[in-house]
Amino acid sequence: MECQVADNSKHCNCTYPCNNKGVCCDCIAYHRNKGQLPACYFPADYEKTYDRSINNYLKSKGLK
Repeated sequence: MECQVADNSKHCNCTYPCNNKGVCCDCIAYHRNKGQLPACYFPADYEKTYDRSINNYLKSKGLK
């Protein structure tokens, strides 16, 4: 399967400038290796902090 970078980029809410935008498999692998979640898991107000930690995700959901 070929990566649909253009289509993925239309739905990507990440505001951080990097080479993984629209390349979801690379983005997920990058954040997973760091024990984080990608921007698409976060609401806009949490995404813009660039804190991709699982704790921040739980906080965004009111679970922490």
